[in-house]
Amino acid sequence: MRVKIDSLSSRYLARKAVANTIDTIKVSKKGFSNAVLAREHKLKSGLASNADQHDIAIVGGGMVGMALACALSSNPLTKHLNVAIIDSNPALGRMDGIKKSELPDPRVSAITPATISFFKDVGAWQYVQENRHAIFDKMQVWDYTGSGYTRYNAKDLGKEMLGCVVENKVLHSSLLSCFKDKDFHKTIYPSRLTSMDLLSRPPAKGPDGNSGDSTLHSRGSSAKLDLSDGNSIYAKLVVGADGGQSRVRELAGIQTTGWKYPQSAVICTVEHSTENQCAWQRFLPSGPIALLPVGDNFSNIVWSMSPTEALDRKTMSEDIFVREVNHALDYGYGPHPRPGLLGKDGKFSWEVPPKVVKVVSERMMFPLSLMHANKYASNHVVLIGDAAHTVHPLAGQGVNLGYADAVALSKIIADGIAVGTDIGELSLLKKFESERKPANIMMMAILDGLQKAYSIDLGPFNALRAAAFNAVQYISPLKKNIVSYATGEQKWPLFL
Repeated sequence: MRVKIDSLSSRYLARKAVANTIDTIKVSKKGFSNAVLAREHKLKSGLASNADQHDIAIVGGGMVGMALACALSSNPLTKHLNVAIIDSNPALGRMDGIKKSELPDPRVSAITPATISFFKDVGAWQYVQENRHAIFDKMQVWDYTGSGYTRYNAKDLGKEMLGCVVENKVLHSSLLSCFKDKDFHKTIYPSRLTSMDLLSRPPAKGPDGNSGDSTLHSRGSSAKLDLSDGNSIYAKLVVGADGGQSRVRELAGIQTTGWKYPQSAVICTVEHSTENQCAWQRFLPSGPIALLPVGDNFSNIVWSMSPTEALDRKTMSEDIFVREVNHALDYGYGPHPRPGLLGKDGKFSWEVPPKVVKVVSERMMFPLSLMHANKYASNHVVLIGDAAHTVHPLAGQGVNLGYADAVALSKIIADGIAVGTDIGELSLLKKFESERKPANIMMMAILDGLQKAYSIDLGPFNALRAAAFNAVQYISPLKKNIVSYATGEQKWPLFL
Protein backbone atom coordinates (compact mmCIF):
# COMPACT_ATOMS: atom_id res chain seq x y z
CA MET A 1 0.00 0.00 0.00
CA ARG A 2 2.88 2.37 0.83
CA VAL A 3 4.45 1.61 -2.54
CA LYS A 4 1.19 2.49 -4.30
CA ILE A 5 0.86 5.80 -2.38
CA ASP A 6 4.48 6.68 -3.13
CA SER A 7 3.89 5.94 -6.79
CA LEU A 8 0.78 8.12 -6.91
CA SER A 9 2.59 10.89 -5.03
CA SER A 10 5.52 10.76 -7.44
CA ARG A 11 3.23 10.95 -10.44
CA TYR A 12 1.37 13.90 -8.89
CA LEU A 13 4.60 15.78 -8.18
CA ALA A 14 5.89 15.03 -11.70
CA ARG A 15 2.68 16.33 -13.27
CA LYS A 16 2.78 19.44 -11.07
CA ALA A 17 6.40 20.10 -12.06
CA VAL A 18 5.55 19.75 -15.74
CA ALA A 19 2.55 22.09 -15.31
CA ASN A 20 4.66 24.68 -13.50
CA THR A 21 7.31 24.48 -16.22
CA ILE A 22 4.72 24.92 -18.96
CA ASP A 23 3.16 27.88 -17.12
CA THR A 24 6.59 29.46 -16.89
CA ILE A 25 7.57 29.09 -20.52
CA LYS A 26 4.17 29.40 -22.20
CA VAL A 27 3.75 32.91 -23.51
CA SER A 28 0.87 35.12 -24.42
CA LYS A 29 0.51 36.12 -28.08
CA LYS A 30 0.17 39.68 -26.79
CA GLY A 31 3.51 39.66 -24.98
CA PHE A 32 5.98 39.11 -27.76
CA SER A 33 9.07 40.18 -25.83
CA ASN A 34 8.64 37.01 -23.78
CA ALA A 35 7.60 34.95 -26.79
CA VAL A 36 10.87 35.39 -28.60
CA LEU A 37 12.83 33.95 -25.71
CA ALA A 38 10.45 31.16 -24.67
CA ARG A 39 9.64 27.75 -26.07
CA GLU A 40 5.88 27.66 -26.62
CA HIS A 41 4.76 24.05 -26.22
CA LYS A 42 1.44 23.19 -27.87
CA LEU A 43 0.22 20.15 -25.91
CA LYS A 44 -2.83 19.30 -27.98
CA SER A 45 -2.77 15.67 -26.86
CA GLY A 46 -2.19 16.56 -23.22
CA LEU A 47 1.12 14.70 -23.20
CA ALA A 48 4.55 16.31 -23.33
CA SER A 49 6.88 15.17 -26.13
CA ASN A 50 10.59 14.53 -25.81
CA ALA A 51 11.35 17.25 -28.39
CA ASP A 52 9.39 20.12 -29.90
CA GLN A 53 7.77 19.25 -33.21
CA HIS A 54 7.11 21.79 -35.96
CA ASP A 55 5.93 21.82 -39.51
CA ILE A 56 8.62 24.26 -40.67
CA ALA A 57 11.90 25.26 -39.04
CA ILE A 58 13.42 28.44 -40.47
CA VAL A 59 17.11 28.59 -39.61
CA GLY A 60 17.99 32.28 -39.67
CA GLY A 61 15.67 34.99 -38.41
CA GLY A 62 17.14 37.82 -40.45
CA MET A 63 15.34 39.87 -43.07
CA VAL A 64 14.69 36.99 -45.49
CA GLY A 65 13.87 34.32 -42.88
CA MET A 66 11.46 36.67 -41.12
CA ALA A 67 9.91 37.59 -44.48
CA LEU A 68 9.14 33.93 -45.13
CA ALA A 69 7.55 33.56 -41.70
CA CYS A 70 5.35 36.60 -42.34
CA ALA A 71 4.38 35.29 -45.78
CA LEU A 72 3.40 31.90 -44.36
CA SER A 73 1.33 33.49 -41.61
CA SER A 74 -0.53 35.67 -44.13
CA ASN A 75 -1.70 32.89 -46.45
CA PRO A 76 -4.97 31.10 -45.49
CA LEU A 77 -3.49 27.77 -46.61
CA THR A 78 -0.33 28.07 -44.50
CA LYS A 79 -1.24 30.19 -41.49
CA HIS A 80 -2.16 27.08 -39.48
CA LEU A 81 1.39 25.71 -39.74
CA ASN A 82 3.57 25.43 -36.66
CA VAL A 83 6.66 27.48 -37.50
CA ALA A 84 9.95 27.65 -35.60
CA ILE A 85 12.70 30.22 -36.12
CA ILE A 86 16.19 29.33 -34.96
CA ASP A 87 18.50 32.30 -34.49
CA SER A 88 20.82 33.34 -31.69
CA ASN A 89 20.69 37.02 -32.67
CA PRO A 90 19.57 38.90 -29.52
CA ALA A 91 17.76 41.45 -31.71
CA LEU A 92 14.91 38.95 -32.03
CA GLY A 93 14.37 39.19 -28.30
CA ARG A 94 14.35 42.98 -28.12
CA MET A 95 11.29 45.03 -28.87
CA ASP A 96 12.57 48.37 -27.63
CA GLY A 97 11.89 49.96 -31.01
CA ILE A 98 13.99 52.16 -33.25
CA LYS A 99 14.24 55.84 -32.50
CA LYS A 100 13.87 57.98 -35.59
CA SER A 101 16.05 60.61 -33.94
CA GLU A 102 19.04 58.24 -34.06
CA LEU A 103 21.55 58.70 -36.85
CA PRO A 104 21.06 56.27 -39.77
CA ASP A 105 22.88 52.96 -39.67
CA PRO A 106 25.28 52.43 -42.61
CA ARG A 107 23.73 49.06 -43.47
CA VAL A 108 20.86 49.80 -45.83
CA SER A 109 18.96 48.15 -48.67
CA ALA A 110 17.45 49.66 -51.80
CA ILE A 111 14.19 47.75 -52.07
CA THR A 112 12.18 47.56 -55.26
CA PRO A 113 8.47 48.31 -55.79
CA ALA A 114 7.92 44.53 -55.95
CA THR A 115 9.43 44.17 -52.48
CA ILE A 116 7.36 47.10 -51.21
CA SER A 117 4.21 45.36 -52.51
CA PHE A 118 5.17 42.25 -50.57
CA PHE A 119 5.66 44.27 -47.37
CA LYS A 120 2.22 45.80 -47.86
CA ASP A 121 0.63 42.41 -48.51
CA VAL A 122 1.91 40.91 -45.25
CA GLY A 123 1.26 44.05 -43.19
CA ALA A 124 4.88 45.10 -42.56
CA TRP A 125 4.97 48.29 -44.63
CA GLN A 126 3.07 50.29 -42.02
CA TYR A 127 6.00 49.78 -39.64
CA VAL A 128 8.53 50.91 -42.25
CA GLN A 129 6.53 54.10 -42.72
CA GLU A 130 6.83 54.85 -39.02
CA ASN A 131 10.61 54.98 -39.37
CA ARG A 132 13.13 56.77 -41.58
CA HIS A 133 13.02 55.70 -45.23
CA ALA A 134 13.60 57.42 -48.55
CA ILE A 135 11.47 56.76 -51.60
CA PHE A 136 13.30 57.91 -54.72
CA ASP A 137 11.87 58.52 -58.17
CA LYS A 138 15.08 59.56 -59.95
CA MET A 139 18.38 57.82 -60.55
CA GLN A 140 21.50 58.92 -62.43
CA VAL A 141 24.24 56.58 -63.63
CA TRP A 142 27.44 57.64 -65.43
CA ASP A 143 31.09 56.71 -65.73
CA TYR A 144 34.41 58.40 -65.22
CA THR A 145 35.14 58.95 -68.93
CA GLY A 146 32.32 61.48 -69.35
CA SER A 147 31.34 59.77 -72.59
CA GLY A 148 27.85 58.73 -71.57
CA TYR A 149 25.25 58.70 -68.86
CA THR A 150 21.71 57.51 -68.13
CA ARG A 151 19.13 59.30 -66.03
CA TYR A 152 15.94 57.55 -64.96
CA ASN A 153 12.81 59.43 -63.92
CA ALA A 154 9.85 57.43 -62.66
CA LYS A 155 7.29 59.90 -64.05
CA ASP A 156 8.77 59.70 -67.54
CA LEU A 157 8.40 55.93 -67.35
CA GLY A 158 4.83 55.98 -66.06
CA LYS A 159 5.78 54.83 -62.55
CA GLU A 160 5.34 56.30 -59.08
CA MET A 161 8.79 55.38 -57.83
CA LEU A 162 11.98 53.56 -58.68
CA GLY A 163 12.61 52.22 -55.21
CA CYS A 164 13.07 52.98 -51.53
CA VAL A 165 16.22 53.00 -49.40
CA VAL A 166 15.67 51.64 -45.88
CA GLU A 167 18.05 50.77 -43.09
CA ASN A 168 18.33 47.00 -42.66
CA LYS A 169 17.45 47.28 -38.99
CA VAL A 170 14.20 49.04 -39.94
CA LEU A 171 13.29 46.34 -42.46
CA HIS A 172 14.04 43.63 -39.93
CA SER A 173 12.22 45.36 -37.09
CA SER A 174 9.17 45.93 -39.32
CA LEU A 175 9.00 42.25 -40.25
CA LEU A 176 9.52 41.29 -36.60
CA SER A 177 6.61 43.55 -35.56
CA CYS A 178 4.47 42.02 -38.28
CA PHE A 179 5.46 38.55 -37.12
CA LYS A 180 4.51 39.49 -33.56
CA ASP A 181 1.04 40.56 -34.65
CA LYS A 182 0.25 37.35 -36.53
CA ASP A 183 -2.00 34.89 -34.73
CA PHE A 184 -0.39 31.59 -35.59
CA HIS A 185 1.78 28.87 -34.03
CA LYS A 186 5.24 30.40 -33.76
CA THR A 187 8.30 29.76 -31.65
CA ILE A 188 11.69 31.45 -31.69
CA TYR A 189 14.64 29.48 -30.39
CA PRO A 190 17.49 31.81 -29.34
CA SER A 191 20.11 29.25 -30.28
CA ARG A 192 22.29 27.99 -33.13
CA LEU A 193 21.94 24.91 -35.31
CA THR A 194 24.73 22.42 -34.59
CA SER A 195 23.65 19.27 -36.42
CA MET A 196 20.83 18.00 -38.59
CA ASP A 197 19.62 14.48 -39.36
CA LEU A 198 16.93 13.30 -41.72
CA LEU A 199 14.97 10.38 -40.31
CA SER A 200 11.79 8.47 -40.88
CA ARG A 201 9.49 8.20 -37.90
CA PRO A 202 6.26 6.25 -37.60
CA PRO A 203 3.05 8.23 -37.02
CA ALA A 204 2.58 9.30 -33.40
CA LYS A 205 0.26 7.08 -31.34
CA GLY A 206 -2.86 8.64 -29.89
CA PRO A 207 -4.43 7.86 -26.49
CA ASP A 208 -6.44 5.04 -28.08
CA GLY A 209 -3.34 3.42 -29.50
CA ASN A 210 -4.12 4.41 -33.07
CA SER A 211 -1.96 6.56 -35.26
CA GLY A 212 -2.78 10.21 -34.86
CA ASP A 213 -2.82 12.60 -37.83
CA SER A 214 -3.93 15.93 -36.39
CA THR A 215 -0.70 17.69 -37.38
CA LEU A 216 1.51 17.62 -40.43
CA HIS A 217 4.57 16.63 -38.46
CA SER A 218 2.89 13.48 -37.11
CA ARG A 219 3.11 11.82 -40.54
CA GLY A 220 6.05 10.48 -42.43
CA SER A 221 9.67 11.56 -42.23
CA SER A 222 11.13 14.73 -40.79
CA ALA A 223 14.39 16.38 -39.89
CA LYS A 224 15.88 16.40 -36.42
CA LEU A 225 17.70 19.60 -35.55
CA ASP A 226 20.13 19.69 -32.64
CA LEU A 227 20.67 23.14 -31.15
CA SER A 228 23.63 24.68 -29.36
CA ASP A 229 21.71 24.88 -26.09
CA GLY A 230 21.36 21.10 -25.96
CA ASN A 231 17.76 20.94 -27.14
CA SER A 232 16.44 19.21 -30.25
CA ILE A 233 13.44 19.90 -32.42
CA TYR A 234 11.77 18.13 -35.34
CA ALA A 235 10.41 19.67 -38.51
CA LYS A 236 8.85 18.49 -41.75
CA LEU A 237 10.75 21.16 -43.67
CA VAL A 238 13.99 22.96 -42.83
CA VAL A 239 14.54 26.32 -44.53
CA GLY A 240 18.09 27.60 -44.68
CA ALA A 241 17.87 31.39 -44.45
CA ASP A 242 21.11 31.67 -42.53
CA GLY A 243 23.24 33.71 -44.91
CA GLY A 244 26.27 33.19 -47.10
CA GLN A 245 28.00 30.93 -44.53
CA SER A 246 24.88 28.79 -44.22
CA ARG A 247 25.11 25.98 -41.68
CA VAL A 248 22.02 24.36 -43.21
CA ARG A 249 23.67 24.28 -46.63
CA GLU A 250 26.80 22.76 -45.11
CA LEU A 251 24.93 20.06 -43.18
CA ALA A 252 22.78 19.22 -46.21
CA GLY A 253 25.95 18.69 -48.26
CA ILE A 254 24.96 21.21 -50.92
CA GLN A 255 27.95 22.44 -52.93
CA THR A 256 28.39 25.96 -54.27
CA THR A 257 29.98 27.68 -57.25
CA GLY A 258 31.48 31.14 -57.08
CA TRP A 259 34.49 33.37 -56.78
CA LYS A 260 35.86 36.33 -54.89
CA TYR A 261 36.02 39.69 -56.62
CA PRO A 262 39.27 41.66 -56.35
CA GLN A 263 37.23 44.31 -54.57
CA SER A 264 35.99 45.30 -51.15
CA ALA A 265 33.21 47.76 -50.36
CA VAL A 266 33.33 50.65 -47.95
CA ILE A 267 29.95 51.75 -46.60
CA CYS A 268 28.96 54.62 -44.33
CA THR A 269 26.31 57.28 -43.72
CA VAL A 270 27.03 60.84 -44.78
CA GLU A 271 25.24 64.15 -44.38
CA HIS A 272 24.45 66.93 -46.88
CA SER A 273 23.41 70.53 -46.34
CA THR A 274 20.16 69.79 -48.25
CA GLU A 275 18.02 66.70 -48.66
CA ASN A 276 19.05 64.21 -51.31
CA GLN A 277 16.12 62.79 -53.30
CA CYS A 278 17.95 60.95 -56.07
CA ALA A 279 20.00 57.74 -56.27
CA TRP A 280 23.42 58.31 -57.84
CA GLN A 281 25.97 55.85 -59.16
CA ARG A 282 29.25 56.51 -60.93
CA PHE A 283 31.51 53.81 -62.36
CA LEU A 284 35.16 54.51 -61.54
CA PRO A 285 38.28 52.65 -62.70
CA SER A 286 38.46 50.59 -59.49
CA GLY A 287 34.70 50.07 -59.02
CA PRO A 288 31.37 51.89 -58.67
CA ILE A 289 30.47 54.43 -56.01
CA ALA A 290 26.81 54.86 -55.05
CA LEU A 291 25.17 57.72 -53.14
CA LEU A 292 21.74 56.62 -51.92
CA PRO A 293 19.21 58.81 -50.07
CA VAL A 294 18.13 57.50 -46.67
CA GLY A 295 15.89 60.37 -45.53
CA ASP A 296 16.29 63.84 -44.07
CA ASN A 297 19.70 65.21 -45.14
CA PHE A 298 21.42 61.82 -44.99
CA SER A 299 22.71 59.49 -47.68
CA ASN A 300 24.44 56.15 -47.75
CA ILE A 301 27.77 55.55 -49.48
CA VAL A 302 28.59 52.17 -51.06
CA TRP A 303 32.02 52.40 -52.67
CA SER A 304 33.68 49.37 -54.30
CA MET A 305 37.45 49.38 -54.81
CA SER A 306 40.54 47.23 -54.33
CA PRO A 307 41.03 45.84 -50.81
CA THR A 308 44.12 48.01 -50.34
CA GLU A 309 42.26 51.18 -51.31
CA ALA A 310 39.30 50.15 -49.15
CA LEU A 311 41.47 49.74 -46.07
CA ASP A 312 43.08 53.11 -46.75
CA ARG A 313 39.73 54.88 -47.12
CA LYS A 314 38.31 53.17 -44.07
CA THR A 315 41.12 54.42 -41.86
CA MET A 316 41.88 57.87 -43.31
CA SER A 317 40.69 60.99 -41.51
CA GLU A 318 37.10 62.09 -41.96
CA ASP A 319 38.05 65.33 -43.71
CA ILE A 320 40.16 63.53 -46.29
CA PHE A 321 37.47 60.87 -46.83
CA VAL A 322 34.78 63.52 -47.41
CA ARG A 323 37.06 65.24 -49.91
CA GLU A 324 37.67 61.91 -51.70
CA VAL A 325 33.93 61.14 -51.89
CA ASN A 326 33.08 64.53 -53.37
CA HIS A 327 35.99 64.18 -55.78
CA ALA A 328 34.77 60.76 -56.91
CA LEU A 329 31.21 62.04 -57.50
CA ASP A 330 32.28 65.17 -59.36
CA TYR A 331 35.34 65.85 -61.54
CA GLY A 332 37.53 63.10 -60.11
CA TYR A 333 38.97 60.56 -62.59
CA GLY A 334 37.44 62.32 -65.60
CA PRO A 335 35.10 65.03 -66.94
CA HIS A 336 31.37 65.49 -66.56
CA PRO A 337 29.20 64.10 -69.36
CA ARG A 338 28.43 66.70 -72.02
CA PRO A 339 25.56 66.99 -74.51
CA GLY A 340 26.57 64.94 -77.49
CA LEU A 341 25.07 64.47 -80.88
CA LEU A 342 22.08 62.67 -79.38
CA GLY A 343 21.73 65.21 -76.58
CA LYS A 344 20.93 68.23 -78.71
CA ASP A 345 17.19 67.48 -78.67
CA GLY A 346 16.85 68.82 -75.14
CA LYS A 347 16.92 65.46 -73.35
CA PHE A 348 20.30 66.08 -71.72
CA SER A 349 19.62 66.30 -67.97
CA TRP A 350 22.81 65.31 -66.16
CA GLU A 351 23.29 66.88 -62.72
CA VAL A 352 26.07 67.11 -60.16
CA PRO A 353 25.24 65.13 -56.98
CA PRO A 354 24.82 67.06 -53.69
CA LYS A 355 28.04 67.67 -51.78
CA VAL A 356 28.85 65.59 -48.73
CA VAL A 357 29.62 67.74 -45.70
CA LYS A 358 30.47 65.11 -43.09
CA VAL A 359 30.47 61.42 -42.18
CA VAL A 360 28.03 60.53 -39.40
CA SER A 361 28.59 56.80 -38.97
CA GLU A 362 31.30 54.21 -38.70
CA ARG A 363 33.00 53.36 -42.00
CA MET A 364 32.57 49.64 -42.55
CA MET A 365 34.45 47.42 -45.00
CA PHE A 366 33.59 43.98 -46.38
CA PRO A 367 34.91 41.77 -49.20
CA LEU A 368 32.81 41.19 -52.34
CA SER A 369 32.07 37.81 -53.85
CA LEU A 370 29.66 35.83 -55.97
CA MET A 371 28.27 32.53 -54.71
CA HIS A 372 25.53 30.25 -56.00
CA ALA A 373 24.32 26.96 -54.55
CA ASN A 374 24.41 24.13 -57.09
CA LYS A 375 20.93 23.18 -55.92
CA TYR A 376 18.37 24.88 -53.72
CA ALA A 377 16.54 21.81 -52.45
CA SER A 378 17.09 18.34 -51.07
CA ASN A 379 14.80 16.09 -49.04
CA HIS A 380 13.15 18.23 -46.34
CA VAL A 381 15.66 21.05 -46.89
CA VAL A 382 15.47 24.22 -49.00
CA LEU A 383 17.71 27.29 -49.25
CA ILE A 384 16.64 30.90 -49.72
CA GLY A 385 18.34 34.30 -49.78
CA ASP A 386 22.08 34.54 -49.26
CA ALA A 387 22.20 30.89 -48.25
CA ALA A 388 21.43 30.13 -51.91
CA HIS A 389 23.09 33.08 -53.69
CA THR A 390 25.17 36.18 -53.07
CA VAL A 391 25.79 38.91 -55.66
CA HIS A 392 27.82 42.06 -56.21
CA PRO A 393 26.09 45.06 -54.57
CA LEU A 394 26.42 47.38 -57.60
CA ALA A 395 22.67 47.28 -58.35
CA GLY A 396 21.37 46.68 -54.83
CA GLN A 397 19.55 43.51 -55.86
CA GLY A 398 20.75 41.05 -53.20
CA VAL A 399 18.02 41.40 -50.60
CA ASN A 400 15.33 41.79 -53.27
CA LEU A 401 16.28 38.38 -54.68
CA GLY A 402 15.96 36.99 -51.16
CA TYR A 403 12.50 38.47 -50.67
CA ALA A 404 11.44 37.06 -54.04
CA ASP A 405 12.64 33.64 -52.82
CA ALA A 406 10.52 33.97 -49.68
CA VAL A 407 7.41 34.91 -51.65
CA ALA A 408 7.86 32.07 -54.12
CA LEU A 409 8.55 29.44 -51.45
CA SER A 410 5.49 30.44 -49.39
CA LYS A 411 3.31 30.06 -52.49
CA ILE A 412 4.84 26.68 -53.41
CA ILE A 413 4.20 25.40 -49.87
CA ALA A 414 0.60 26.64 -50.07
CA ASP A 415 0.13 24.90 -53.41
CA GLY A 416 1.47 21.68 -51.94
CA ILE A 417 -0.87 21.84 -48.96
CA ALA A 418 -3.82 22.50 -51.28
CA VAL A 419 -3.28 19.14 -53.01
CA GLY A 420 -2.20 17.20 -49.91
CA THR A 421 1.53 16.99 -50.69
CA ASP A 422 4.07 16.56 -47.90
CA ILE A 423 5.65 20.01 -47.50
CA GLY A 424 9.09 18.42 -47.20
CA GLU A 425 8.69 16.36 -50.35
CA LEU A 426 11.59 16.89 -52.76
CA SER A 427 9.32 17.04 -55.81
CA LEU A 428 7.49 20.02 -54.26
CA LEU A 429 10.69 21.81 -53.29
CA LYS A 430 12.09 21.29 -56.79
CA LYS A 431 9.21 23.41 -58.10
CA PHE A 432 10.55 26.27 -56.03
CA GLU A 433 14.04 25.65 -57.38
CA SER A 434 12.75 25.55 -60.95
CA GLU A 435 11.05 28.89 -60.48
CA ARG A 436 13.75 30.83 -58.65
CA LYS A 437 17.05 29.36 -59.82
CA PRO A 438 16.87 30.59 -63.45
CA ALA A 439 15.72 34.06 -62.36
CA ASN A 440 18.51 34.35 -59.80
CA ILE A 441 21.15 33.10 -62.24
CA MET A 442 20.02 35.65 -64.84
CA MET A 443 20.34 38.55 -62.40
CA MET A 444 23.68 37.25 -61.13
CA ALA A 445 25.01 36.96 -64.70
CA ILE A 446 23.98 40.53 -65.52
CA LEU A 447 25.58 41.95 -62.37
CA ASP A 448 28.73 39.90 -62.84
CA GLY A 449 28.92 41.05 -66.46
CA LEU A 450 28.64 44.68 -65.43
CA GLN A 451 31.33 44.24 -62.81
CA LYS A 452 33.70 42.70 -65.34
CA ALA A 453 32.85 45.21 -68.08
CA TYR A 454 33.87 48.08 -65.80
CA SER A 455 37.04 46.36 -64.71
CA ILE A 456 38.61 46.98 -68.12
CA ASP A 457 39.97 50.43 -68.90
CA LEU A 458 40.67 50.35 -72.64
CA GLY A 459 39.59 52.71 -75.40
CA PRO A 460 37.38 50.25 -77.35
CA PHE A 461 35.61 49.06 -74.18
CA ASN A 462 35.12 52.63 -73.00
CA ALA A 463 33.50 53.47 -76.34
CA LEU A 464 31.17 50.47 -76.10
CA ARG A 465 30.14 51.41 -72.57
CA ALA A 466 29.45 54.99 -73.66
CA ALA A 467 27.32 53.72 -76.54
CA ALA A 468 25.36 51.53 -74.13
CA PHE A 469 24.75 54.45 -71.76
CA ASN A 470 23.53 56.67 -74.59
CA ALA A 471 21.31 53.92 -76.00
CA VAL A 472 19.55 53.49 -72.68
CA GLN A 473 19.28 57.24 -72.17
CA TYR A 474 17.71 58.04 -75.52
CA ILE A 475 15.81 54.87 -76.48
CA SER A 476 12.71 55.02 -74.30
CA PRO A 477 11.44 51.41 -74.79
CA LEU A 478 14.85 50.07 -73.79
CA LYS A 479 14.94 52.27 -70.69
CA LYS A 480 11.43 51.20 -69.67
CA ASN A 481 12.34 47.55 -70.05
CA ILE A 482 15.45 47.91 -67.91
CA VAL A 483 13.50 49.70 -65.17
CA SER A 484 10.69 47.12 -65.25
CA TYR A 485 13.22 44.31 -64.84
CA ALA A 486 15.28 46.04 -62.14
CA THR A 487 12.20 46.98 -60.08
CA GLY A 488 10.80 43.45 -60.11
CA GLU A 489 7.80 44.24 -62.26
CA GLN A 490 9.15 42.12 -65.11
CA LYS A 491 10.64 38.69 -64.51
CA TRP A 492 13.01 38.58 -67.48
CA PRO A 493 15.02 41.22 -69.34
CA LEU A 494 14.16 42.32 -72.89
CA PHE A 495 16.17 39.73 -74.77
CA LEU A 496 14.34 36.72 -73.29
